[in-house]
Amino acid sequence: METGKTLWQGNRDNSMKTEMIYESFKPEDTFAVGELLGKEALPGQLYTLNGDLGVGKTVLTQGIAKGLGIEEPVNSPTFTIAQAYESGRMPLYHLDVYRIGDPEEMEEIGYEDYFYGDGLCIIEWADLIRELLPAERTQIVIEKDLEKGFDYRRITVKQRE
Repeated sequence: METGKTLWQGNRDNSMKTEMIYESFKPEDTFAVGELLGKEALPGQLYTLNGDLGVGKTVLTQGIAKGLGIEEPVNSPTFTIAQAYESGRMPLYHLDVYRIGDPEEMEEIGYEDYFYGDGLCIIEWADLIRELLPAERTQIVIEKDLEKGFDYRRITVKQRE
């Protein structure tokens, strides 16, 4: 990532948590952070992705897909809830739970197959189903700061073990 930058990395306390903070000044930076995360991803990982509407969750996911070697178009599965991409170095399971009214609806889509599958699972709006999430996951939060510009994003990536 050439134009964005890493603000901080390391442990804030003695726990097993690691936090990285990236600054993004344009959508291409957000995509590049995603690509980096995709290149580092391992089979069986779960990324939770939270942030306001229009903050760049899908752009970040598209970058992750690129980092996994997925060439096909990646769009937010807002209406289908889940989309699987099999063409990369491992499967990518992309879930958007924005329209889930009750976490029990996740049973209908077979969420455990995605959460505990052999690929990388990304869940947009993951806070809406917090009670279903495993403790071991990577939490990603994208935030705007209009004082730093309309396209500015702060991307926080925190490992939970």
